[in-house]
Amino acid sequence: MTEEGSEKSGQGLLEWYEALVFAIVVVVVAFSFALRITLVNGTSMVPTLQDQDRLVVWAAGYTPAHGDIVILDGYIDFGKPLVKRIIGLPGDTVNIDFSTGEVSVNGEVLDEPYIADQTHLQGDVTFPLTVPEGKVFVMGDNRNGSTDSRFSSVGCIDERDVLGKAFFRLLPFSEIGTIA
Repeated sequence: MTEEGSEKSGQGLLEWYEALVFAIVVVVVAFSFALRITLVNGTSMVPTLQDQDRLVVWAAGYTPAHGDIVILDGYIDFGKPLVKRIIGLPGDTVNIDFSTGEVSVNGEVLDEPYIADQTHLQGDVTFPLTVPEGKVFVMGDNRNGSTDSRFSSVGCIDERDVLGKAFFRLLPFSEIGTIA
């Protein structure tokens, strides 16, 4: 190999290393500030999510929205981050008819093809309930097997405790992909 070929080879290797270092820095920054990975603990989100699913969560600049699957800070009695779906935003009136299992927000019955079964499990919260400013009302998709905002032990969640929106399932590999 000539000296000129050796220099080009060395320069190409240096460029490859620079690109690799840049990619690593981008990934570290993204996962430090914008993205998180979390684990689903329990069956409260079945059938949408299963126990031990690993999710990617978008955190940077997230604003809560109806129907989003979110990760909630685990400071509440549960100790681990909770995964739930946002049903009500500040000022919304949430009502649950436990005899029919229908959930309504601001007088409109929700179309919920993602739930395991109609909502018959009643907590200790009285309905209709108006979601206070700065809070969100959340429920699990496994309505009859979820401890959520229907129970005073969870209640309405402070928006500052919403860590972000889950948007992608990493594990198990058989279920990898976006989630809704």
